[in-house]
Amino acid sequence: MITMTRRETLAGAIALLSEWGAAEVRGRAGITGQRFASGSETAPRLQSAAPSGTSSRAQSREADLVFRHDLPNLTMDDWEVTISLVDYAPGRVGKVHHHAGFVLAYVLEGMIVTKISGQEEKTYQPGEMFYEPPGSTHEVSRNASETQPAKLLAMIFAKKGVPLTMPGPA
Repeated sequence: MITMTRRETLAGAIALLSEWGAAEVRGRAGITGQRFASGSETAPRLQSAAPSGTSSRAQSREADLVFRHDLPNLTMDDWEVTISLVDYAPGRVGKVHHHAGFVLAYVLEGMIVTKISGQEEKTYQPGEMFYEPPGSTHEVSRNASETQPAKLLAMIFAKKGVPLTMPGPA
């Protein structure tokens, strides 16, 4: 029998969602490499033997890495995750808002400009993710294009029964 902590279970679920989303976006776009939020790009994947002492599976997982961020140290009793698709029409500008818990967002299509309190404004493209910590405010949220739609997958982790999104600053 395998015993896993809540944090390990959560991390595994997020990793699976991220891996699925990245594969989906790359498959739709025919992309073999991947761009990270830092702006660096991985080399296209090639079939090769793994160096001695390194499993090809571990190498593959590192090449597929989409996002890594420390999670808050929270007791997650009575919490749930809500996953939503958020469409950004061309030119859409969202209002300042905040969430009850923390958010992981994965860009599926287009380019989305976002600024979270305590972070710099950044433009994210398909295959990139951003994190909204507990108690933060989503200060900027807009489609970077006036002509093309954008879409993201939002994973909101919060206590059961609380409003997930509230207007204004936290």
